[in-house]
Amino acid sequence: MSETTGASYAAAGVDIEAGDRAVTLMKEWVRKATRPEVVGGIGGFAGLFDASALKRYERPLLASATDGVGTKVDIARRMGVYDTIGHDLVGMVVDDLVVCGAEPLFMTDYICVGKVHPERVAAIVKGIAEGCVLAGCALVGGETAEHPGLLGADEFDVAGAGTGVVEADGLLGADRIRTGDAVIAIESSGLHSNGYSLVRHVVFDRAGWALDRQVEEFGRTLGEELLEPTRIYSLDCLALARTTEVHAFSHITGGGLAANLARVVPDGLHATVDRSTWTPGPVFSTVGELGGVERLELERTLNMGVGMIAVVPQESVEVALTVLADRGAGAWVAGEITARESGAAAVELVGDYAR
Repeated sequence: MSETTGASYAAAGVDIEAGDRAVTLMKEWVRKATRPEVVGGIGGFAGLFDASALKRYERPLLASATDGVGTKVDIARRMGVYDTIGHDLVGMVVDDLVVCGAEPLFMTDYICVGKVHPERVAAIVKGIAEGCVLAGCALVGGETAEHPGLLGADEFDVAGAGTGVVEADGLLGADRIRTGDAVIAIESSGLHSNGYSLVRHVVFDRAGWALDRQVEEFGRTLGEELLEPTRIYSLDCLALARTTEVHAFSHITGGGLAANLARVVPDGLHATVDRSTWTPGPVFSTVGELGGVERLELERTLNMGVGMIAVVPQESVEVALTVLADRGAGAWVAGEITARESGAAAVELVGDYAR
């Protein structure tokens, strides 16, 4: 009888030692993404956050959000750049939290890979930790899972969940919006992390462009443009809410500006947004022209240059624009809230984009 070798986890494709090395490499970055309320450090079965810090609230409401970055991970994989995709993950999560006025407190992440490359995983976590620092929240834990046979050796995906807190009487949303309020648009840093299935189909499948193609309109390569990190708005929005009256925020993600703004426009009211108040960045027109994509399809897939909306009373407009400008966030009055006529949509985009 011939000898046989017993099965093992390693033979099945899971490298425990590589996973341990990845944890060792990422510890340096996780330590930088902390807050005074964090108890303990990386390595436990659960992240700990001292909730006694919430005693200063009269009625603290915890807000929770989870998200990923979609097929943008394919761009990172193709380019071999792994330390920015974490910014996208944090932005997608914390900027959903801040919409209701919540301060992001902590995040956890989940990284799924076909094969653990320790330096690569550590680079992803580095980006997440840097994003948490930009958002003012802590990275209290995470999980790296190796899925050989389900993902290719170079394939990966990321997801995250975050928790924030807001005082009950400071909760922002549709119930605060009034006729006459101004709609302030805050510019995006680019595509952010939505619509990449459309973008990839257009630039790769239809146009046949390569990631290293130098694009004059972008002033850099296609890959560099597509990998531009998502802007993280949480501290900008919190500063705005502390400084002046804000009625609502809307995070412009999948579905575009109209669909996301409609989520905070109450029954009976109507938001008009004037396209002529801004010029979308060249990446949006490039995708549209290369793919013959109609404007409505672009607008319901991509953010078109607006990453966050703030709805404020007219008397807050000047202060709001000043606060955002001082923080380096481009912003402008893009529309207003009026009474909604019977049969009208909650949000209407009018005019043509400025050139």
